[in-house]
Amino acid sequence: MAEFHPHSRPAATAAVFARSVSRWIASRWFASRWIASRLSRRPARGVAAVALLGGLLALAGCATQPPHEPSTARATTSLTTQTSRAYHGRFAVQYNDQNGQQRNAYGNFDWRETDSTVTLQLLNPLGQTLAVVTSSPAEATLELPNKQPLTADNVSTLMQQALGFALPVEGLRYWLQPSVAPTSRAHTTPDAKDPQRLAQIQQDGWTIDYLAYADAPATGVKRVNLTREDPPLQIKLVLDQ
Repeated sequence: MAEFHPHSRPAATAAVFARSVSRWIASRWFASRWIASRLSRRPARGVAAVALLGGLLALAGCATQPPHEPSTARATTSLTTQTSRAYHGRFAVQYNDQNGQQRNAYGNFDWRETDSTVTLQLLNPLGQTLAVVTSSPAEATLELPNKQPLTADNVSTLMQQALGFALPVEGLRYWLQPSVAPTSRAHTTPDAKDPQRLAQIQQDGWTIDYLAYADAPATGVKRVNLTREDPPLQIKLVLDQ
């Protein structure tokens, strides 16, 4: 028969209670640590989320930004610097030959200008070519019927040697507009009836008189005379519109 110990049960109950309290305290401590760790991570995640959102917005801004278009001012400037002009009309030249005798030449002309290159074709009244002059910064060329082309650095020298007179091609590039050539100083006289127009230009030993302008709606010069005293040379041009 087993012996009865009246104090053993209360002791066992106390031990069980102590273990339960200890487990509860431990669980509460671990729970508080977990919550603290979660709370400490939230600000970092919030900062990371903000950074990620900012990056996405920046990428979206780059994706939606329209491409740069060429400047209208630049385009306009690049187009206006390109020169292309054409003149057609009649000419009459009075000059002195090598012997001092007065000579006359007349006919039609065809002027074509592209950037810094000018091609001038002189024709007789029957439409036959007298000469073709090409002037560019590199060289000048003169072509005569049934002859080899002549070349030189200066177009005036070529024309003087081959034709007996020289047209001021470089000056005419500006005077036919009409405008002053930018290469040297000039004296201008405005038109008395229309101050916006030129009546005369004096430049490089030449006197350019504008006798008539085209009737509206056409624009430009219609009749112009060029005179040089030494050596004497008179040029009359009538431009067909």
